[in-house]
Amino acid sequence: MTIRVLIADDQRIVRAGLRLILDAEPDIEVVAEAVDGREAVELAEDLRPDVCLLDIRMPELDGIEATRLLAGPDVTDPLAVVVITTFDLDEYVHGALKAGARGFLLKDAGPDLLAQAVRAAANGDALIAPSVTARLLSTFSGLGDSTREPAAQPIAPLTEREEEVLVTVALGRTNAEIADVLCISLSTVKTHLASLMNKLGARNRVELAMWAYETDRVPK
Repeated sequence: MTIRVLIADDQRIVRAGLRLILDAEPDIEVVAEAVDGREAVELAEDLRPDVCLLDIRMPELDGIEATRLLAGPDVTDPLAVVVITTFDLDEYVHGALKAGARGFLLKDAGPDLLAQAVRAAANGDALIAPSVTARLLSTFSGLGDSTREPAAQPIAPLTEREEEVLVTVALGRTNAEIADVLCISLSTVKTHLASLMNKLGARNRVELAMWAYETDRVPK
């Protein structure tokens, strides 16, 4: 199955580069380009791509608000959004993840990571690179209480194994890596992830990772 992608960035050269990289992948096709956030939302709602790749800083409507409109908690049929940015410690990226994005990349991440992020988002997963996402979440977890809302409480206590899985997710491990580290089967990993998302009201791995950092479950 071909993954249909919409690209939104106000710089033509960036859009061209992203299209060149993604169209070179046999299972990915760029179906539209947008020059600002408002056009991105309109095209996405019309075309319903599998993944929307949005720049954080765009005119008319920034990437955070565009993400909220396409993938936010109030959206009935949310789309998969991955945000991209030049800055790895940009507070806007944190806002985009809160708004419903499944992950983010730096613009210099490279072709392989870009394709991985798109595939992960299309599969309902999220790319959490330890050197990028985990560091950003860790940075925001260290901010004072006045700068962030209290973390939501789970609807039921987490089991010891769920706590272990949660930490590995926050550290950027894939399902296969989690299974290997914890010596459990891949299907068991998926079961624990589903349970964690249900208990925490999380929609994806990014939100699980954010909660783990916000509740100081990840070793400093």
